[in-house]
Amino acid sequence: MFATIIIFISLLVIFSLILSAHQSDWGNIWLNFLDGLNRIFCKYYHRLEYKPLELPKQGSALVVANHLSGLDPMLLIAASRRPLRFMIARDEYERFGLTWLFKAVGCIPVDRGGHPEVALRAALRSLEAGEVIALFPQGKLTLPGEKRKLKRGGLWLAQHSDSPIYPVFISGITGMGHVVRGVLWRSHAKIVNYPQLDLNDENHLEHLESLLVGKSNTGQDFQ
Repeated sequence: MFATIIIFISLLVIFSLILSAHQSDWGNIWLNFLDGLNRIFCKYYHRLEYKPLELPKQGSALVVANHLSGLDPMLLIAASRRPLRFMIARDEYERFGLTWLFKAVGCIPVDRGGHPEVALRAALRSLEAGEVIALFPQGKLTLPGEKRKLKRGGLWLAQHSDSPIYPVFISGITGMGHVVRGVLWRSHAKIVNYPQLDLNDENHLEHLESLLVGKSNTGQDFQ
């Protein structure tokens, strides 16, 4: 009986410590617990180096990042003080055993080969409700040195919702090019935040393309 009490108290302390690590309020104690667990995992296992994403404290915003592995969404969540709703491919959304989690955190499935406009409308409604949408405009896992034309969905969402875009560059991932390996293989992950994208600049698309391969407009290379 005494051993059972000790185990229970130990588990309660561990739960409390993990819960206290959360920084985004997901409106649910269990999701907040997962938020704290993810932050601990990214900080200590993947040795994440970052400064918190410079998002507005409230109101809509878009986070756009390069896409190296299945770890990327976890890193972005760990770097954000606000919940992020990700637009993800439907085949990933329906991955066995994970659909419940993707649904719980508000992921928006995208039918890349069918009707992507359905997902865009869902994302637009979320932005109009003041939420933060995160997406990977390269469309799929893209390794350093690979060139891929950016999807314009993020720009469309920004223009139709009057939402700011915050570009982010991810690097240091050991399991690049893989979904599961990216999560399991220990990395020395790093996130670089860029200033809000100026959509009034006629070259904003080219600028965004440069940022997502780790090149700032000052010429600094973050790769």
